[in-house]
Amino acid sequence: MGAEVVEVATPHGPARVHLRAATSPRAALVLGHGAGGGVASRDLVAATEAALDQGVSAALVEQPYRVAGRRSPAPARQLDAAWLAVVERLRAEALAGLPLVAGGRSMGARVACRTAAEAGAVAVLCLAFPLMPPRRAGAERPSRLPELEAVTVPTLVVQGERDAFGMPPAGPAREVVRVAGDHALKADLPAVAAAVGGWLERVLAGAAVSGARPGG
Repeated sequence: MGAEVVEVATPHGPARVHLRAATSPRAALVLGHGAGGGVASRDLVAATEAALDQGVSAALVEQPYRVAGRRSPAPARQLDAAWLAVVERLRAEALAGLPLVAGGRSMGARVACRTAAEAGAVAVLCLAFPLMPPRRAGAERPSRLPELEAVTVPTLVVQGERDAFGMPPAGPAREVVRVAGDHALKADLPAVAAAVGGWLERVLAGAAVSGARPGG
């Protein structure tokens, strides 16, 4: 079944949402894309299919800069504000009443982490979290680990074993699954899907969703 495409107004221009509804959904997974890619990234597609197999509706969000045809990402505060506007709209309408799992790949994973509490997410999915910027001669490499550490709900990180951005550590509420390949997560898509599907099943069966706020 194809996706329903919806345009959502945000403070920084229209975003575009690709919705795929599960039959009798028990939760919703909202995913953001990477800095230079879009919602057709193969790992995002694999995660979407895994979610649908678990009875979880999926929404893939294109940030306003991509909708406007720009390749360079907007500043973090604009990305976060646009993301929250989209989540608010989805929770009021298409995904109303469903526990929300927020996530994304690379840059999208960072946005999901930074906004998890405000969005009311019951869990966070990170595909290829960019822990450290790529090495550049004479440049410092600030860690993005604090963004992960700030998330208090169950978190899954699916990371390529050869990811140039580094390997995040596991944490008390954070599971890290290593799969073959690099930052693109294309080498073993079945492993990506299996990790996401298994984790969603465990998270949604646990107590985390019992306190989820019902949309809005």
